[in-house]
Amino acid sequence: MFDLILTADPNFLAIVRLSLIVTASATVLAASIGMPLGALVALNRFPGRDALIVILNGLMGLPPVVAGLIVYLLLSRSGPLGALGLLFTPTAMIIVQVVLITPIIAALTRQVVEDLWAEYREELSAMTVGSWARVGTLLWDARFSLVTILLAGFGRAAAEVGAVIIVGGNIDGFTRVMTTTIALETSKGNLPLATGLGVVLITLVMVVNALAWGVRRWSEHHAG
Repeated sequence: MFDLILTADPNFLAIVRLSLIVTASATVLAASIGMPLGALVALNRFPGRDALIVILNGLMGLPPVVAGLIVYLLLSRSGPLGALGLLFTPTAMIIVQVVLITPIIAALTRQVVEDLWAEYREELSAMTVGSWARVGTLLWDARFSLVTILLAGFGRAAAEVGAVIIVGGNIDGFTRVMTTTIALETSKGNLPLATGLGVVLITLVMVVNALAWGVRRWSEHHAG
């Protein structure tokens, strides 16, 4: 098991590298959608707002296999986006991870910004700050909490297997990532590789959680 890690096995490193690229890309895209969306919902009152909040909160628990099925139907040859030829590619894996973690980031961002808005409402209203400027101001002031949310989304995406294997296909050397490889190699009895990847995955998740904890502690001591 540890030989694969210590000797920097090329196949092993390629799987880890692709996992990090897919997960990091999905997290950045989900944050660019989810954070502004969550802030706009927090700061505005409009018909259907409560229903939208319920939907966002509900989608936080979206079953991965359902997300995988939806994206598969969209990207399949007979689907509306089939002409793009994205099915069974790393791009499809990024898309399905974005579908899974964007509601998480949006819902948590809404809660954080709404709490902050209650504190800043009078001041920003008196300064006649516009909607988008309010969004920018509150997102900046909530940046430490948002980093924690971002890392939580990253951890959720990194541990995903069901949705990724549906749209990625687990193709050796092309779409094989840590979670799908662990599932495959365990079924084949290749436990050293599966265990080695499991160690790397657990270490990655623990590092992400340690970063989230560290950011929160640092903000409590230095940012008030």
